Amino acid sequence: MSEKIVVPILGESITEATVAKWLKNSGDTVEADEPIVELETDKVNLEVPSPISGVLTEINSQDGSVVKVGALLGSVSAEGGAVKSAPKIQKEIKQEEIVPAESNVIKLDANKKEPKVFEEKDIEKPKEKPLVLTEEVKPDVASKRNLNLTLSPAVRKIVTENNIDINSIQGSGKDGRVLKGDLISLMGANPKPSERKIQYGEEERIKMTRLRQTIAKRLKQAQENAALLTTFNEVDMSSVMEMRKENQEDFQSRYGIKLGFMSFFVKACVVALKNFPAVNAEIDGDEIIYKNYYNISFAVGTNKGLVVPVLRNADELSFADIEKNIKEISEKARDGKLTIDDLQGGTFTISNGGVYGSMLSTPILNLPQSGVLGMHNIVERPVVVDGEIKIRPIMYLALSYDHRIIDGKESVSFLKMIKENLEDPRRLFLDI
Repeated sequence: MSEKIVVPILGESITEATVAKWLKNSGDTVEADEPIVELETDKVNLEVPSPISGVLTEINSQDGSVVKVGALLGSVSAEGGAVKSAPKIQKEIKQEEIVPAESNVIKLDANKKEPKVFEEKDIEKPKEKPLVLTEEVKPDVASKRNLNLTLSPAVRKIVTENNIDINSIQGSGKDGRVLKGDLISLMGANPKPSERKIQYGEEERIKMTRLRQTIAKRLKQAQENAALLTTFNEVDMSSVMEMRKENQEDFQSRYGIKLGFMSFFVKACVVALKNFPAVNAEIDGDEIIYKNYYNISFAVGTNKGLVVPVLRNADELSFADIEKNIKEISEKARDGKLTIDDLQGGTFTISNGGVYGSMLSTPILNLPQSGVLGMHNIVERPVVVDGEIKIRPIMYLALSYDHRIIDGKESVSFLKMIKENLEDPRRLFLDI
């Protein structure tokens, strides 16, 4: 009996996929529900399991093939799937071969010659060498001692300041000593080609993954189909950082999750979205669709590209629920286990480029949404507080929006409300 492996239903509006890679080879034994092939769609990767236990007998679609929903990928045969275990061979033990536990003499047949029995006193033990304690010299200490002994002060200064590996230089001085001229000559030496150039040549041509193609297409659509504009502001993160520090231990012990920055930003965005509903709306033809629910999309970078999963009904979640859900969804994204539902239905997006060190950016809309908030790194900067210059942890915020539906006054006021709620996070608990 054999079962076909077919492309499953992939989700709304998705009709085809690419065979990313086969996890099993033809002839391999597989178990029922064991993943055997990975498919890549416009949005997510998914694994197709084996329908039965048996042997993968046929592969109809090779890696890189584009397949439609319902197409035949291969087949699994139940015949020969089970491997018969080899019969056990029992050795007949003669009575003469049994050695009594309390004896150290081996009994043999009368016709066999009795071997010599070694007693413990006959075995010569290896002599133990005495343990000698010596001064331990760490490698960095040893290298410094060697550096001080063999190099001139001028050379030593250059090597130390520029962190030069002295062992990689062939010295021209007496007994191979490195001279100042040897270091200066390094400046004129041509660097070696990159390892990537050596391995792949001058250029390499690789087909874009379906996910990367989709990212490129949608970002270009956003530029062509929306009136993009970005407004900026800055936020003093002192109060949020102090609140996290004061309550982190209690929060983590009570809820089993760390209190991060994202929960504050999600809460602040929800408050602002309720006050400025156009930012939570979308355009459909000549109509505006106002969303009275708040599904916050958040960008997650993976090794395969950027994905934007959705935190549903964020307005109904506590700080702890937000942190737990974001952690769970982010892990699914990085493990390639997101489903189609995880990526659909968002009404507003938050993009945190600050985790990569971004100071400022102009994020692009995640269509059909009308707004996206860009977070950036937190840097201590001098600011004026009550007429005095203070050093405060400052983050720049950027709001990109569709100017067709959101006016400048609304966008600026929206971002200002987020700033106010972050600079006084107690407002998020008092719902003011």
